[in-house]
Amino acid sequence: MNKVSSWVPFFVFGLFSVMGIFIPLVTDFDGSKVYNWADITWMLISSALVLLMTPGLAFFYGGMVGKKNVISTMLQSFVATGLISVLWIVCGFGLAFGKSISGIIGNPSEFFMMKGINGSAPWSLAPTIPILLFALFQMKFAIITPALVVGATAERISFKAYVLFMILFSILIYSPIAHWTWHPDGLLFKMGVLDFAGGTVVHISAGCAALAGAILLKRRKAHIQKEEVRPARIPYVLLGTGLLWFGWFGFNAGSALAANSLAVNAFANTNTASAAAGLSWIFFDSVRGRKPTALGFCIGAVVGLVAITPAAGFVGLPQSVFIGFIAAICSNLAVYWKGKTSIDDTLDVFPCHGIGGIVGMICTGIFASKKINAAGNDGLIYGGTDFFLIQVLGCLLVVVFALVMGFVVFKLVDIFYPIRVSAQEEEIGLDLSQHDERL
Repeated sequence: MNKVSSWVPFFVFGLFSVMGIFIPLVTDFDGSKVYNWADITWMLISSALVLLMTPGLAFFYGGMVGKKNVISTMLQSFVATGLISVLWIVCGFGLAFGKSISGIIGNPSEFFMMKGINGSAPWSLAPTIPILLFALFQMKFAIITPALVVGATAERISFKAYVLFMILFSILIYSPIAHWTWHPDGLLFKMGVLDFAGGTVVHISAGCAALAGAILLKRRKAHIQKEEVRPARIPYVLLGTGLLWFGWFGFNAGSALAANSLAVNAFANTNTASAAAGLSWIFFDSVRGRKPTALGFCIGAVVGLVAITPAAGFVGLPQSVFIGFIAAICSNLAVYWKGKTSIDDTLDVFPCHGIGGIVGMICTGIFASKKINAAGNDGLIYGGTDFFLIQVLGCLLVVVFALVMGFVVFKLVDIFYPIRVSAQEEEIGLDLSQHDERL
């Protein structure tokens, strides 16, 4: 069985690789009358910036785990750059942005292996750039989302199981939520839910799936015995935070899909919320009698980036300060409360990304303004009670779906590959037991 299962990934990958030989080429769409070269330039840069976030995340997570699990944790994040890139070309983009099937999912055959994409008109919400560039920009979001879950399952999940999890997560969780939220015919889009750059699609989906994984994988031996696992490399965490912060400008400002004033607003909000959240985290720690730490500032800064993501293109700069401030406090408290339970979310993915995404979505419902983005809506403080309720409902739908499907996906994975490493493998560390490498 083990020998057969080892052949399956290679065989499937080889099959799709050979299929690519027979996909007919289409002459590039002549968009000289509609393309905007400044927009193309900005979106190429943004796509590169968002991809940089995944190795940044690898450093961020890798620095926080124990020394014997640094390489395995970093690789589990970083391998998504290869795995999801290929999956997105094969069927992911079609599932997320293909012709809508009842507002639930896209038709995977429309862009299967990117067949004919060069001959397609630009995406309706990004009319000034080629659709291939839009697809590549969206690919980077699809890459980092399953990589976020790594932090909750670190130090005890097998590598093969996590690879299969990434594939199923992308198909069964990420693509449907992306379709609901960002496709003009999607369920949440038509309801009027606003998510500028991925509060639901990226952070709530990953945070809730991470919670499911942490529960199903059960606790590490060190967690049961209440042993302190010291972070292996705090400088890695600082480096990872810097890369994430830098890349997030492409994540949020790039979601304007053009080089315009909206991108500038999202850029400014991103930096401001992250700065406010980093300070809020360490100041709140001080109030509670703790020392300000590098780890605390870094986690707070990332929480601020998470929370501003859905709101970046809909709120003003002053509101972004409050969003960062309140999100850091909510996540800080969630980390504290989680520590009193038996849930072993290794690197607090749900308290930081799940709760951060929820706070960001709710704050979008409160502070969004048409003065910032005419295509958006007015939030609760501007009289938009109906919009606020829709925003909360959309948030709840995604939370329930991602949590339930997270359990389903991890259960499916466990049928093919045991998701939990053995006690002996956990004891010696995943760097050696899974990869025969050491720091």
